This record gives sequence, C-alpha cells and structure tokens, in this order.
Amino acid sequence: MGLYERDTAMASMQGLLAEAVSGKGRVAMVTGVVATGKSELLHAFAEQALEHGALPLVASATRAESDLPLGVLGQLFQNAPLQEDVRALAADLLREGAQMASPAKGESFEQVDAQIVHSLCAVLLSLAERHPLVIVVDDVHLADRASLLCLSYLVRRARYSPLMAVFGQADYRPHTHGFFATEMLRQPHCTAVRLAPLSYDAVVSMAAEHLGEVAAEAVAPDWYALSGGNPLLLRGLIEDFGTSGGAPAERYGEAVLSCLHRADPALLQVAGWLSVLDDPELLQRLVDADGTTVAQATRWLETAGLLESGHYRAEIARETVLAELGDETRRSVHRRAAELLHLEGADDVVIAEHLAGADATDLPWAVPVLEAAALHRLDDGFVDEAVDYLKLAWRCCTDERRRTTIATLLMRAEWRINPSTPAEHIAELTDALHNGTLRGSDAVVLARALLWHGKVDDACQVLEHLKETGDTEPQTVAELVGTRLWLRASAPPLLAHVNRATTEQNKEAVLPVRVSRRLEAINALTSVLTRGPRERTLATVERILHSSRLDEMSMDTVESSLLALTYGGWPDKAAPWCDAFIEEAQSRSAPARRARLTAIRAEIAMRRGDLQTAASSARLALELIPPASWGVTVGSPLANLMLAGTAMGQYDQALAQVNTAVPDAMLRTRFGLHYLHARGRYHLAVDHPAAALRDFRFCGELMGEWEMDTPGFIAWRADAAEALIRMGEHDEARALVEEQLSRCGPMASRTQGIALRLLAATSELRHRPMLLRQSTDRLQACGDRYELARSLFDLTEAFHSVGEFRRAGIIASRTRILAQECGAQPLSQALAGDASSAGDGQNAEISKVVAILSDAERRVAGLASVGYTNREIAAKLFITVSTVEQHLTRIYRKLGITQRSDLPTDLELSPAVR
Repeated sequence: MGLYERDTAMASMQGLLAEAVSGKGRVAMVTGVVATGKSELLHAFAEQALEHGALPLVASATRAESDLPLGVLGQLFQNAPLQEDVRALAADLLREGAQMASPAKGESFEQVDAQIVHSLCAVLLSLAERHPLVIVVDDVHLADRASLLCLSYLVRRARYSPLMAVFGQADYRPHTHGFFATEMLRQPHCTAVRLAPLSYDAVVSMAAEHLGEVAAEAVAPDWYALSGGNPLLLRGLIEDFGTSGGAPAERYGEAVLSCLHRADPALLQVAGWLSVLDDPELLQRLVDADGTTVAQATRWLETAGLLESGHYRAEIARETVLAELGDETRRSVHRRAAELLHLEGADDVVIAEHLAGADATDLPWAVPVLEAAALHRLDDGFVDEAVDYLKLAWRCCTDERRRTTIATLLMRAEWRINPSTPAEHIAELTDALHNGTLRGSDAVVLARALLWHGKVDDACQVLEHLKETGDTEPQTVAELVGTRLWLRASAPPLLAHVNRATTEQNKEAVLPVRVSRRLEAINALTSVLTRGPRERTLATVERILHSSRLDEMSMDTVESSLLALTYGGWPDKAAPWCDAFIEEAQSRSAPARRARLTAIRAEIAMRRGDLQTAASSARLALELIPPASWGVTVGSPLANLMLAGTAMGQYDQALAQVNTAVPDAMLRTRFGLHYLHARGRYHLAVDHPAAALRDFRFCGELMGEWEMDTPGFIAWRADAAEALIRMGEHDEARALVEEQLSRCGPMASRTQGIALRLLAATSELRHRPMLLRQSTDRLQACGDRYELARSLFDLTEAFHSVGEFRRAGIIASRTRILAQECGAQPLSQALAGDASSAGDGQNAEISKVVAILSDAERRVAGLASVGYTNREIAAKLFITVSTVEQHLTRIYRKLGITQRSDLPTDLELSPAVR
C-alpha cells in the first residue's frame, strides 16, 4: 500500500481519472488516520474531476445513518443528472430495496434483491456511458450494508467503463462491514492511497503561512512533536499561538477531542481510559487478557499523532480528554486499577494514586496502603499528594486509635503548607486525648500545635496529662526530650509542665540518628542562648547541617542549627545554608517551611547589616503564610521587618507592623523578645525614648527571668543605654553599657562594637575617637555593615568635634557609601550636608593617594576602604590573603595612617573589582 502526502496523492488520483475517462474503470481506496485530510482531498478531487469533464457524484456516510438501508446510494442518485423516468425508476428501486433490506424483514439482503442491485448499478453504468463518471464516497466504513453491496457490484462491472470510484475510509476499522475494503483491494483496477501525516517540512510550511518564516522555524520542532504531523492538531497549535505563545492550550485540546469524536467509539473509550491511567500496559491488563484491542487502539492513536509511546503528547490533551469523562467513569477506572495493582503487589504510592482517584473508602486494605504512600510522598516532598492520601485514609479508617494517629500525621503534613490549617484538627485531637485514643508522641505534637496557635493553657494541660500518664515508650521519651529542649529555647515558661525526671532518666537512650541529630541541634541553640557561643558549637552545627535535609523530623534540626549560627555570631556562615534550605523547601512545595526559613534569612541579613534583604525576606515570609497563620512565631518576621524599616527610615511601614495584631501568648516565647526589641528600636527612631526604654527593659527582664540574657542574642542593655542618652541620663546609660561590655566574651564582637559606640557617646570628647575606632574594628570584623555605618557616623562627628576635619571628611565619605549600600536613608540624609563642605579637600586628598599608590595597592585600598575583609579582597582580586596584608602594610606606611578606617573611600575601582 502506497504512503502519500496530499499533493502526491492528488497527482496519483488525477492519473487514475485520466485512465477512467479513456474508458478504463478505476478505483481508489483512500485511507489514513483521522484528520489527515481525507475528506478535504476527496472533495477537492471531486471539484477537479468536474473541471476535467467528468461528472462527480458525491456521498458521505455517517454513523447516525449506518443502519439506513441504501442511504449512501440514495445520496449518489440524488445528485445524478437523470431523466425524469429514469429518476422515478431509480427512486422506486431504492424504496423497494430499502424495504426489503429492512431489519424487520429478518432476511438476508443478498438473497432477495440481487435484481434490484443489478438495476440500480445499470442506471449508473448507463449514465457513465454518456458522461465519464466519478463516484466519491467519504467515510465509506460507516455506510449501510445495502449501499456497500451495490457499490461492490458496481465496481466489479466497471472494469472497462468510463467510471472512477473513490472511497475514503479510516485506518482503524473494527466494523461490521469490513468486507468492503477487502473486496475493493482485491480488484486489479483498485489502487490503495494511504495519506501520510504532514512531514516536518510541511509543518514548517504550514506554520510559515500564519507566522512568517522566521517564527515558523523557531516553533516547528515543538509543533511537529506535539502534532505528530496531524493537520487538525497543528491548526489547534496555530490558533493557540496568539494567546499562549505557541504552547498547547485550549484550541489544541479541542482539536484532540475533535479527532477522537471523528474516530471509532472504541478509540474514544481507550483514549478516555488512558487519560485516567496514563499507562497503556496497565490498561491492557485491566481491560482484556491478551490486550489486543487496547494495543491496536493505542497504535492507531499514536499514528494519529495523539499519543507518543502510549502517552499523550501534551498534558493539556490528557486533561481535556479526562474532562470529557464522567466522574463515575473516572472513579470506576481508578478503582479497578487500584484493585488490580494491589493484587499484583505494586508500589504503595502507585496504588494510592488510584485509590485517591477512585475516592474509594470501602476497601478493607486501603488504610495501610494510603498511610505508607503518604509517608513516602512526604519524604519526597510531595506534600499535597500526601495530604490527599491521609485525608482519604482518615475517612476510610474505622479504628479510633489508628484514626487519631492518622489525624496527627495529617496535621503535621498540612503544617508544611499552612500552619493555620491544622487548627481544624486540634479540637478533634483534644477530644481524642481525653478519651484515651491520643497518647505518647502524638500528644506531644498536639501540645506543640496548641502553643503555636497561642493556646498556651491548653498546651500546658496536654503536657500535664503526659506527665501524669508517665509514658516511657522510646518514641514518646524522644519527643518529650526534644520538646523540653525546644521549650527551653523557645518558650521557657512552659518548661515546668514537662516531666523532667522522665526526660533526664531516658535522655541517654539509644535513639535513631535523625532523632539524636535533632536533639543535638536544639541543644546547641539552647547553649548559645543561655551560655553564649563556643568554638565547638560552630563545628557541631555545621556537621549537623551537612547531614540534614527537610524531611519530617529535621525542620527543628535545620531551624535550630541556623539560629545557633546566627545568634552565635556566625551569620555569614548561616546565610548560604539558609539559602540552600529555602531552595529545597521551594522544590518540595512546602510554603510554610519556606516561610519559616525565609524569616530566619531576614534575621541573618539584619545581623549582617543588609537592610534591603532583611526587609524583603521578612515581607516574603509574611506573604507565603499570612500573619494570622504564624501564631506566636509571628514575632520573628514582624520584628525584622520593623528593624529594617526603621533603619531605612520607612517609619510608616514599620508602624504598620507595630500595629499588627499579635497573640498575647507571644510574649511568653522567644519570638516576643524579638518583637519587643524591634518595637523599642522603632520608638527610639521616632523620638519616643521613654516608650523605647520600657520595651527594652521589659525585654531584658524576660531574658533574665528565662536565663537567656546573652549579648549575642539581643543586646538590650546597649539599646536601653541609647534611649537613656536621648533622655539625658548619661550616667545610667554608661552603667548599662559597661555592664553590657562586661558580659561580652571574646566571640561577641558585634555586641562589643555596638556597646563601644554608646560608651563613646557617654565619654569625654577627647576619648571618643579611640573608642569609636575600637567599635569600627569589631564591627568590621563581624560583618555588620549597618552598625559599622552607625559607628563611622559617630566617628565622623567625633573627629569634627576635636577639629580633625580631614579625617572627618574621609570617614564621612566611607560612611556615606556604606549607608547607601545598606539602604539606611536617615544616615545618608544626615551625611548629605557634610559631603559638600568636605568636597574640595577630599578630592585633593584622593588625588594625592592615587599618585602615591601603585595600581595594585589602589585596588586593595579601594576595597578595604568600603568594608571588604582581607579574605574577600583576596577572592575578588585572585590573590592570597598574605598578599593583601602586605599591600595594606605598604599602604598604611605611604599614607601615614594606622588602620582601615582612615582610608579614603572614593578611590576609583575597576568594573571587574566592583
């Protein structure tokens, strides 16, 4: 059988027509998959036949008229130019034949009206003798049997008549009248013409007609892959191009449905099943033993361009076909698939997918399968699917104890998406606690949820209940130990409600690695908050982070580790870890976890003086989950948004956060301390020092009461001292600053730098430059560029006060750059006036520096003057740290200075260095 493109097929048929016109009867059987252009080709050929002097008689068979005897033949006679008496005779023959072929007669057509067949064909053959005749029948596979018998009789007798018959038929034809095609192809004067899908070049050409050649070349590869050369699908893609940019969309989906509705109903059914299962092999096992029907249909759908390797070429195609199915059909297919897969011992996740699609709640084996699948999906980061499986398992389960366990798992899973969602389960789980079906580690989860939502008293009752039951199961003890440590770091007032004896007795038990890692991380955070950082803390936390990922257990692990680094004075080390875990949370579709990590990212940025990142991260955290869903932890993102907004001079935005409603219970947690500190900073910035002092002192009282008064966490004494200075209470302020400094260990350089700045403010003018230089050195070492800018600002004023105007101008220039980089608008505005007065002298000074220093020294000096560390300079310039140190030594000697803060900051840097 030949395979023809449209133009080739038309040329071949025209050659057959020429032979028929010369008196040699010809037959063409035109086949091809649906929507390849058979109908268009047949109608175009009929029109050309008329132009070549032949008389075309055209008929189209339809499924609706396939049981109408002689219906197709009647269409041919209706269009034939017959004399009146011949037309009347033909009408009588058609009517009589139709009556005799009626199913009500119960007799075979072949037996009763051979004479009628002969007479009808004789009319057509007689007509062909007067005019070369072209008979065209489209979709002949749908024609009634009586018409097919007549057409078969006609073709056999037209071998030497000026008559050509053209029949169009679909490739896939499991039809009752399959004899006709076989009969035609046996005739020696019959030519098979099978239409091929469009070639790649044809797709390019068709696309170019609508989009132009350049655009056609760009989209052709995708369109050829999506259409498989099917013209109807290609037209759908072309129509979608204007609205979706070429991606398959609504019109493409409609074209897929059009193809299926034109095809055999069996194909539509198989296509519908495949849209549900998307697995042809499973469908074969499900539908029939040998899979012949499904395999044949699948091959045809692939040839038609709808499928590729048994799957839809585009998801929109599968979704469109799926939408055409009734809900009952979809559920039925899913249920049968689930039952078959369960019998075959398939993977739990695969079975659960079909159980969810079937919404099956009456299968006795469904609950354990759904539970196992949910845990797998949670571990893989597919939270939404896990939630669906757990909801179905909860509905299926009839055992109250197990139902409670499922509800706890469901609450944990939904927490990853939105922490407010689990609130729906709290009442149910509380009832389960009282009736005895909620016990052990599940009860601990309930207590954590209650605390999150600010229901502290209820959380305490749950913890007291656990204390009374004295549950010593390893998993429960592990949860209690972890909860006790977590409460110590997050909500110390609740510690009394956890059975310390039970946790102390069992804390040395052998625990799973993930559990022990979690406890170690929370303990590291607790240690930093209560005793301050230690060198070994950094090594411990980084080791934990190297082996952690965001699975069910490790969110506490990751959060505690990141905060231990942040509060311990290593925010620069915490930042890349936090960014990596945020990316993982995003890939796992866990917006709640991403929000919590983003809030930590805001804290990290704030401690590095990166105000814009702090503000944007805090704002994003509150967008990912709204403030009402944060519960008591809302204090963290709100605080950093307030701090950043205040520092950037965005007081209206900071006030909006101050006015945001927060749970009263927040002030019984670590998150409330952040909130009080940030609110105090806002009050100080808008010149309400008394209100600020109240917030700072309250924050300090709570920190002391909870034994969390470490300088690396919140340096409340320094902030309180600043409020007292504003109020004129210098002696009291100095006492607070000195106490703050006495509490600072060797690793608290950030807090030391802040405190030294305030100590300078309470000291004599002549001592201020020295103290502020010490402050800037420590702040430069810790990497807080905002606090460094504040100290440099005070150093500028100090130099002015003692008459060192040149140094004041140099420091002011450096401060202005830092303030602009941080986005600290109030500092930038305060420095604006200094810029013009110092301009001429500063330019002269810089010109002198440029002349003295070599190019390499100037590059190092330029980076050092704007705050880059030696290691950062080495990385940017691709030199060693030792080389940087040597350059700086020579620079200091040439310029007659002793430290980095004396370097001019407007030195030109090459673009590569910047």
